[in-house]
Amino acid sequence: MKYVFLALLTVVSIVHLIHSWQDDTKKRKYTKAFPLLFIIAYYFCSADDISWVLVAALITSWLGDVLLIPHGNGWFTAGGISFMATHILFILVYAVNVDFSAVLWPLVIPAALVYYGISAAIMRSLKPTTPKMMVFPMFFYLICNSTMNVFSLMQLTSVRSAATVIAYTGAVLFFISDCTLFLVRYHKNENLIFKRHFTVMLTYILGEFLITQGMIMLSRA
Repeated sequence: MKYVFLALLTVVSIVHLIHSWQDDTKKRKYTKAFPLLFIIAYYFCSADDISWVLVAALITSWLGDVLLIPHGNGWFTAGGISFMATHILFILVYAVNVDFSAVLWPLVIPAALVYYGISAAIMRSLKPTTPKMMVFPMFFYLICNSTMNVFSLMQLTSVRSAATVIAYTGAVLFFISDCTLFLVRYHKNENLIFKRHFTVMLTYILGEFLITQGMIMLSRA
């Protein structure tokens, strides 16, 4: 059954990405909520030991997708809060597997500074065109995503396996997706290649799937 859900995920993701590439806002809305539902179904059919924290992270991601469908800063904020919960839940998922005595701190600490630096640089570039009340919440959100990535890297360096590499790759893609989303939403340069949702959704769907797949593999190790 897992292959059925994987096939459905592939089909609906391709359709959604086509609409995103075409910048067809109306048709994008019809398919946006489906990828995470199929990832959740795939997880239930694939995992030997269900992590309900991971399930909660995927559900809050789905809720964030739904909340971001309507236009308006209020909906954008509500979606951001839901995704912030996602990142906190992913941190909890990773933290269980982290052996802090085995973490490669000379790698993790500089990586953390890079993540936080990128987050600060993005918000600095967006500050002139972003509503003032949104600036700090958006920056805090990127800090949460950055921290999620740092914990995923800590998991990778303390439990070195294909599973943790895949999960970390997914975390990086999620970070790229969120950074790109902010640029799409608030950057006023219409010539940016990010001014469509294609990059946002491609990295987001792949990121969520790879995180899930990595944790499935790690649970079997």
